[in-house]
Amino acid sequence: MPFYESTFIVRPDVSPQQVETLAEEVEGMIKEHGGAVTKTEFWGLKSLAYRMKKSRKGHYVFMNVDASGDTIHELERNFRINEDVIRYLNIRVEELDSEPTAMMKSRASRDDRGPRRDDRGRDDRPRGDRDRDDRPRGDRDAKPDNAAGEAAAAPSGDET
Repeated sequence: MPFYESTFIVRPDVSPQQVETLAEEVEGMIKEHGGAVTKTEFWGLKSLAYRMKKSRKGHYVFMNVDASGDTIHELERNFRINEDVIRYLNIRVEELDSEPTAMMKSRASRDDRGPRRDDRGRDDRPRGDRDRDDRPRGDRDAKPDNAAGEAAAAPSGDET
């Protein structure tokens, strides 16, 4: 049987337990038609790129499916009927990947690369994104422009 990756988005006002129940119903329907679901991932409540059916967010669910084309057509028909499903996408792939998707990998493993640097080895983040200690040494020691030096340079009213 061909392999598919199926992703669907559920309305944001549906609880996470209802999303899991919906995913189990989809899995049961696929098994009923002779297919198999090898992996299911709940990506959580995420912002949408644009407003869909008056929603700005949605619960994302991803599945690896081993099923026939008729099963996928029935799956898509059920997605169109279900009012909780905002969008869906089924893609045929050559083989199913058993590893977690990029959405499920922990942020810590992605941050192991260290700080970003430009060609000269400097931090290339905008100034507002850096911590105060990221400033070069000379900037930390310099006095601000409105320091006490300005007050001493101002003329006093005693001179005549």
